[in-house]
Amino acid sequence: MEKKAKARQPKQHDLTKAVTWKHALYAHKWLYLMVIPGVLYMVIFNYLPMAGLVMAFQDFSPYNGEGMFGPFLHSPFTGFSVFKKFFTGPDFLTLLKNTLSISITSLIFYFPAPIILALLLNEIKSKYFKRITQTMVYIPHFISWVIVAALTTQLFSTTDGIVYHLLAELMGKANAPDVLSSPKLFVPMLIGQSMWKETGYGTIIFLAALSGVDVQLYEAAEVDGANRWQKMWHVTLPAIRGTIIIMLILKVGSLLNTGYEQIFLMQNSMNRGVSDVFDTYIYTKGVVNGNYSLATAAGMFKSVVSMIMVLGANKIAKVFGESGFY
Repeated sequence: MEKKAKARQPKQHDLTKAVTWKHALYAHKWLYLMVIPGVLYMVIFNYLPMAGLVMAFQDFSPYNGEGMFGPFLHSPFTGFSVFKKFFTGPDFLTLLKNTLSISITSLIFYFPAPIILALLLNEIKSKYFKRITQTMVYIPHFISWVIVAALTTQLFSTTDGIVYHLLAELMGKANAPDVLSSPKLFVPMLIGQSMWKETGYGTIIFLAALSGVDVQLYEAAEVDGANRWQKMWHVTLPAIRGTIIIMLILKVGSLLNTGYEQIFLMQNSMNRGVSDVFDTYIYTKGVVNGNYSLATAAGMFKSVVSMIMVLGANKIAKVFGESGFY
């Protein structure tokens, strides 16, 4: 009887073998259906356009050949000559300096702002006041950069700008700064706009991380005699350190992405020496001048450097004992 009972029991490897990918696909079919729109979006708008990178290695002209793929097939290959022209050109060092100046300043001043604001919001005890405050600081995110640029121009205009005239009254008209045209004030103006517009919305992910902090840790710290500042420093910040590191890695990876729209809207002939960055250069060379090969080479350079910086920042985070991005 025992031999018959053992014979009827399925073997462990048979059960494992029975679960094929078809069974798993059918069991989770609704989850896979939900993934399809996101996958299609990534393929159509992120992966298929990468075929256009071949323009960086060609003397590309949209008038070469016929049909959709004619220009790609009939434009002569030039190897790395376009990259050589880009790196040895008179604009490269200026573009690199301006881009890094804006990005590093943004990393120093703008990146900590959502963290600090999230910590302050987390300390608010009144739920009603906290919700009102959160709503107020989220609103600027939904205002377009066109409106932000128009508001900045209206406030700091030397003709009828209220902020400019207030500064002129306090500092004297000769000492009042012309924010819109001063090259020295261009980067602070950009950082100020970004902080006003995006700091509130950037607190969402940090507030979500703060909601997962164990309350018992605060109680234990209070028993040990810790004040609110000490609890924030020794309990709250270490609890969200992993989230901060991940966001920092993403920020480092986008150091060369300064934001085309914001800079383009605030750029003028007076501040062009400090406002020309890779994004505006790609637009000018590619769209305005029709030099698609040079614009593609500049964009490819940005992408490769960004990838290297993400991998490097992630590696450094792991060396220091953090989980990293992957």
